[in-house]
Amino acid sequence: MTHGSLFSGIGGFELAARWCGFTNVFSCELEPFNRRVLHHHFPESDLHNDIKEMDATQYHGRVDIISGGFPCQPYSVAGKRLGKEDERHLWPEMLRIIREVAPAYVVGENVRGLVNWSEGMVFEEVCADLEAEGYDVQPFILPAAGVGAPHKRDRVWFVAYSNNRRAGREVSAGRDEFTGGTERNATNTQRDGLEHGTERRGVSQSEREARQRVAGHITSKSWAGFPTESPVCGGDDGLPAELDGITFPKWRANSIKAYGNAIVPQVAYQIFDTIKQMNQ
Repeated sequence: MTHGSLFSGIGGFELAARWCGFTNVFSCELEPFNRRVLHHHFPESDLHNDIKEMDATQYHGRVDIISGGFPCQPYSVAGKRLGKEDERHLWPEMLRIIREVAPAYVVGENVRGLVNWSEGMVFEEVCADLEAEGYDVQPFILPAAGVGAPHKRDRVWFVAYSNNRRAGREVSAGRDEFTGGTERNATNTQRDGLEHGTERRGVSQSEREARQRVAGHITSKSWAGFPTESPVCGGDDGLPAELDGITFPKWRANSIKAYGNAIVPQVAYQIFDTIKQMNQ
């Protein structure tokens, strides 16, 4: 399968895609330091700069999955929470790229605060926009601790599957396989259930055990013997030494900022691996 990444940072999504055997087609990242890391570790991927200037029509029909942790600062409790008034509210740009590429899957990530910011306005906007483009959308709150990380780090993940790219499958079967037959209904009650971590889909015992085996395989490469009092380093966020090792002392501040903004690739791997299994 093929993968394109937006707001790529230092390549957490790219790394998860590589673990799954996917081909990284493009990345898009504004920060110069992050672009150097991306170019070093993922030279096979086209590297774009400003998403506002990116023309993605060249990738139309060539990319199966688009991922992106669209900037969280407008909604994070650590910031001013200006929301859509913040110049870093870039979900509309990500939506434009999705329209231009028309991928089969979209995987979006943001801070948990997005769920309740302004009574869920942007959370609902993301879901509604994807649905308007013909995607079935399932949001999840997944913590980094769920894959063995030494910290909780709740994040909201949007997983969407295009009705237009089902490749001859039964529509209901494709949805049921991924979401357990549960469709999203944008009501305050269901959003509150999501925010408080309510289980939203049925998972069989065999599926749960299979996921645990995969999680154990991946996390064993990152957190085995990791201290419970986390140091300031990439390992805290599940980033292996291969990504962390490019850091030089003069880039320390850039590195710490990149760690803080990075996704935990082990969580993305779980999502990508499920998509991979669905397409085998």
